[in-house]
Amino acid sequence: MTVKNLTSAIAVCFFLISLTIAQEPSGESSATIIWQDEFNGTNLDTTKWINRHLGPRRDAVNVKDAVSLNGKGHLIIETSKRGDEYHTGMIGTQEKFEHTFGYWECRLQFQKQVGHWSAFWLQSPTISKTGNPQKYGTEIDIIEYMVARSDTVIQNLHWDGYGEEHKTTGHHTYFPGLDEGFHTVALEWTPDEYIFYVDDRETWRTTKAVSHRPEYAILSLEVGPWAGDIANGNLPDSLIVDYVRVYDKKPK
Repeated sequence: MTVKNLTSAIAVCFFLISLTIAQEPSGESSATIIWQDEFNGTNLDTTKWINRHLGPRRDAVNVKDAVSLNGKGHLIIETSKRGDEYHTGMIGTQEKFEHTFGYWECRLQFQKQVGHWSAFWLQSPTISKTGNPQKYGTEIDIIEYMVARSDTVIQNLHWDGYGEEHKTTGHHTYFPGLDEGFHTVALEWTPDEYIFYVDDRETWRTTKAVSHRPEYAILSLEVGPWAGDIANGNLPDSLIVDYVRVYDKKPK
């Protein structure tokens, strides 16, 4: 065999090897979105969300008209003062979408005023039952945010109801810049642990009270002294949400 023929044969062999490798599966399938709301349009999609806890709650009144879409791809939850009352809102996917495990993600811009706190969290329909959070579920606060602690990511778990047997654990992460622009918060929920993220940075992981039952998502803006005195806030003020997405696993 001449040198030229040998070189051609080697080239063909390398081509066939590379073709075989390209056709082999990587063994790592991509993440799939199993539920989402991009908040397009001008009306809340009531096939996906319900208004929660309408009426008095904490130091405000939850009302439907506190929740709107701005027609630019954003959900708005607004806190305002109406006479002697403070009005705000809360929505959830209860009975519309409930799921176990996966990667739950939300892109949002936090409120600017004291006296109310925003949250993206998961809840179990059977949270009031005690003794087995794996079976009955856990409140999973993917993030809670208040202006009084604008450089702090607050993440908590609650289980065994909210009475005498109530249990909780949580974690605070120093995270300057939360008060500016949009941020992406997420939970990677597996059968063994929770891993929390803000802007792709891991902020907490724990194996405590891992729920194995379907849960639903909640977006809320609540009024209470934990977040400072609402009388000192310049209202109206809003939580702005760009999207909520749920994947079967963490995207690469």
